[in-house]
Amino acid sequence: MIKLKRLNGESFTLNAFMIEQIQSYPDTTITLINGKKVVVQEPEDIVTELITSFYQRIGIIHSLSEVGNSSE
Repeated sequence: MIKLKRLNGESFTLNAFMIEQIQSYPDTTITLINGKKVVVQEPEDIVTELITSFYQRIGIIHSLSEVGNSSE
């Protein structure tokens, strides 16, 4: 889960596993796997860092790198 702010300043927590894509329009727009879009204050690179940090905290980054290396 990552903590973000809507454009109106309201904080909320988003399940990072629900994110399909992140774009800057110039506002950062997160599209979820259910098609819902969320516009946030944080820049795209910060959202990406928050997601990566979350994955590291729960240990999924290490698991994903092992899966990627298993084909070598």
